[in-house]
Amino acid sequence: MSATRFSESVTGGIRDGVLVVTIDNAPVNAISAHVRQGLVKALDHAAALVMVVGVVITGAGRAFVGGADIKEFGKPPVEPTLPEVIERIESYSKPVVATINGAALGGGCEIALACHGRIASDKATFGMPEVKLGIVPGAGGTQRLPRLIGTVAAIDLIGSGRTVKSGEALSLSLVDGISADHLDAALSLVHDLASEPLRRTGMLEVPAAESAAVDAAVKKVLSKARGQAAPAEAVRLVKAAANVDLKQGLADERATFLRLRDSNEAAALRHVFFAERQAGKVDKLEGIAPRKIETVGIVGTGLMGAGIAVAALTAGYRVVGIEQTEDAAAKGRERIAGILDKAVQSGRLAATARDECLARLAVAANISKLAAADLIIEAVFDDLAVKTELFRRLDGIVRPDAILATNTSYLNPDEIAAATAHPKRVVGLHFFSPANIMRLVEVVDCKATAPDVLASALAFARKLGKLPVVCGVTEGFIGNRIFSAYRREAEFMIEDGAAPEQVDAALEGYGFPMGIFTVYDMAGLEIAWARRKRQAATRDPQARYVEIADQLCEAGRFGRKTGKGWYDYASGEKAVDPEVTALIAAARKAKDISPRSFTPNEIVDRLLRAMADEGAALLTEGIAARSSDIDLVMINGYGFPAHKGGPMFAAETHKDMTP
Repeated sequence: MSATRFSESVTGGIRDGVLVVTIDNAPVNAISAHVRQGLVKALDHAAALVMVVGVVITGAGRAFVGGADIKEFGKPPVEPTLPEVIERIESYSKPVVATINGAALGGGCEIALACHGRIASDKATFGMPEVKLGIVPGAGGTQRLPRLIGTVAAIDLIGSGRTVKSGEALSLSLVDGISADHLDAALSLVHDLASEPLRRTGMLEVPAAESAAVDAAVKKVLSKARGQAAPAEAVRLVKAAANVDLKQGLADERATFLRLRDSNEAAALRHVFFAERQAGKVDKLEGIAPRKIETVGIVGTGLMGAGIAVAALTAGYRVVGIEQTEDAAAKGRERIAGILDKAVQSGRLAATARDECLARLAVAANISKLAAADLIIEAVFDDLAVKTELFRRLDGIVRPDAILATNTSYLNPDEIAAATAHPKRVVGLHFFSPANIMRLVEVVDCKATAPDVLASALAFARKLGKLPVVCGVTEGFIGNRIFSAYRREAEFMIEDGAAPEQVDAALEGYGFPMGIFTVYDMAGLEIAWARRKRQAATRDPQARYVEIADQLCEAGRFGRKTGKGWYDYASGEKAVDPEVTALIAAARKAKDISPRSFTPNEIVDRLLRAMADEGAALLTEGIAARSSDIDLVMINGYGFPAHKGGPMFAAETHKDMTP
């Protein structure tokens, strides 16, 4: 099969009377202008050859087509546009079959939909994640997908932006078959289709759907949208496909796509997308190779330690958990196994994968079992004496080249490192709970941390599937320090006249999943209270301090777990508590504060500015490398709505500072 080059990224060769077209645009076969141009030239070539009965389109490497070329974002369109290419494929006179060898995402999925047949490999994945960038599919996805798989399934896939594997794609009728020899199967399908009228997806009728099922699918998508425009528009377009012809539906889709592409929401989500690509990049690590990590030791197998263990096990590492007693070790293993079992029950993990994880797990009460570990993470009680004593003990047990990581939230890791024989091997790995679920990891570059240790910590976090953000040493690192400023400002407004439920409602209206006082009740008020008591002796007596949270704790109101916190939970549901209202009123009276009213916009504006101001201080001090890192921390660790871009993005662009 001699190859013909149609563009720098598209080649083709004739096999069994079929032109096999391969897209090779590493790393993900994005739909760059030269890919689009090459596809059109390949179709022209096949149309001119009588001996060619049809066309197969596939991708090189591990992707079919991974979506748009991000280098073209914000630039004038280059002909042919993707809708034009897709129209050419669907209306082609000879059968065109997609053999999906890997990821078919966004425009890649739309190309597959336009083909007359689809064969998937067992590695294929499908998705239209455009809503995650604040837009909708712009090349027919909202109109063709419901024609192929029905309205309910299309609302789910496009409205959520989730990806599906080949098995689910087959059950949805998104593909015609799955084959290990997917190219041979596609060639066979071309010959089968050549003798019958072509099934053009855009010409199909949308299958009838029960209105109740459609309504349920819509409700599910919109309940997670938190005010984002794109999911609602995607749902509207998918539903419209059943009532309008293809031409009208495509015109509406394209107009919506272009309008959303230029919106503040899409700009914010593009910012987040590019921020994630920058995260964890450190100039001083250029050319530095990470150390090899195969066995991970975890000291402490409580909720945090067990979550870290599960993340490491599912990433393929051997894990040695350490507890103080054999009974605690048995309970730790049970806790880890329980998390893995839940992952199997929810379908996120295969039973065989769980068994393999458990085979790589050992939990013991003998700390000397860590002698073979390449990386040891401590997840013990957040007390300086406890952690420094542990690291001193580890000095005499682990290899000199083993890395020691602290998971502290607030303690100074430089002090912990200074207590060890080899401070250069100490790094901070601040996971967020539950550690097997939460993406964010703050990787703390301590004063003495060796470059290859930092590189190793970043490589480890990435292998876990985490989003690592590098930060310097400061109390609370990036996230908790900004969250403290956020909490302080919220409490100032409470003392000045706002009610907790007003602050929470304003934040939820802006897009936060929960308001700050609801979050505090969920987490428990006693942790922050203990920290404030530790800091009392060094607190600036001239600085404003709100005692209301301390008074709640003194009254035994530690949040949801005790049935009372900022709110009352006696009924099982959150409710405004007159006792808290009275306590706040008394606190104002004691300071002779006349309460004033706040609008939702003013509440949000003040809280965003408090976060952005603290973020600016972190940048000035060199704790954070870039403002986009701060945005990622607040989005992935603290519930800041991604479609607002983060507090620094909001401040820098002067957009979305109010809802």
